[in-house]
Amino acid sequence: MLTTELNERLTRVGPGTPMGTLLRHYWYPVAATSELGPEPIQRRLLGEDIVLYRKGDEIGVIEAQCPHRRASMRYAIVEERGIRCGYHGWLYGMDGQCLEQPAEPASSTFKDRIKAVTYRAEELGGLIFVYMGKDPAPLLPRFDLFVWDNCLRDVGHALLPMNWLQVMENSVDPHHVEWLHGHYMNFVRGISGEQQAEVLMRKHEKIAFDVFDYGIIKRRVLEGMTEEDEDWKVGHPLVFPAMLRVGGGGHYQFQIRVPVDDTHTSHFWYDVYKPDGDYIVAPQESVPLFEVPIYDEKGDYLVDFVDGQDVMAWASQGEIADRSNEHLGKSDLGVIMLRRLFQEQLDQVEGGADPLGVVRDESINDCITLPQEKKKFGTGAGFRYEFLTMGQCRYSPIAQDVLKLFEEAEKSLAGGDAMHHDASV
Repeated sequence: MLTTELNERLTRVGPGTPMGTLLRHYWYPVAATSELGPEPIQRRLLGEDIVLYRKGDEIGVIEAQCPHRRASMRYAIVEERGIRCGYHGWLYGMDGQCLEQPAEPASSTFKDRIKAVTYRAEELGGLIFVYMGKDPAPLLPRFDLFVWDNCLRDVGHALLPMNWLQVMENSVDPHHVEWLHGHYMNFVRGISGEQQAEVLMRKHEKIAFDVFDYGIIKRRVLEGMTEEDEDWKVGHPLVFPAMLRVGGGGHYQFQIRVPVDDTHTSHFWYDVYKPDGDYIVAPQESVPLFEVPIYDEKGDYLVDFVDGQDVMAWASQGEIADRSNEHLGKSDLGVIMLRRLFQEQLDQVEGGADPLGVVRDESINDCITLPQEKKKFGTGAGFRYEFLTMGQCRYSPIAQDVLKLFEEAEKSLAGGDAMHHDASV
């Protein structure tokens, strides 16, 4: 358990809070590239409301309310020089400096003393990332799934009604997989007569966690497996502070948990489909975004698929979990490690240093390869199949294209066709 004071320190993300200061050392996705057209869009990140707009090849990020009379910049006009408030026409440059105040006298210097809050934005892999911290800004990490070629991608999204930390703690809680996604899945699906999980209910015999350059590597030995299997020898990473990488069998995924504010988390499931085999994928014009449903028609949480079960477990702890009333056991080793790691990094930031995983070296940033099992749970294909049929992927608009891609790749591996296959979407 944690004291109430420490729980507050670890969960509050607004400006000026210890955790908010730590988290502002990193970049976060706030939208898909496909969402930003000629009109501005509004988002909330780390307790602050912001507006994004596109000006040519650049993306601007400005505070959500005009410094003049606090009207919404979501309804502003994008121009060559910047963004103009639709209420009274005040114009702001990309750096936030006020450039024009149409109703003020021509001789007025008032505009020179007005500057809106702005932040940095960059596009990568079909997502728009925002950095809200101090200068000099670190590099936006080019992790492998964001920059691979010859693959298909899609992005699922849901706005979740809980604090981001209880989502991240789930990432270092391996035992929940066999119960929540195995036994509970079979209970729920058994009631409706649907297909049941097999791979996901295998018992965990041994778990371990190791801190590395970008976070924590999670390892496990499942019943019937040994330490020679990839689940132990390779494992997969929690990327500090707010991302998990999972997958296997040619399906890889970043689960990105973006702290919207103290009681909401913007969750992105960033899927990359890159099987072994001889094939060519035509470049996607854009990475499709789709909403992942979390409620049924009665307002209850959907619990007949993997990610819906996770959301139920996270949300049912409350908007901010009361960790002063919990009782951790030996199986909670990963959760304990993650909390200690956050406390260590809070101390490091308060001492003036960069926290874990901040990237500033351009020489390593062409493609940062993260460790990841390919033959997960002993058979990557079995794991992939259960996630494609029982995960958020079933809501993807390119689900049929993904199945076609794997069929073509597996056909080439079997020697059915020596030619390249076009798996375009």
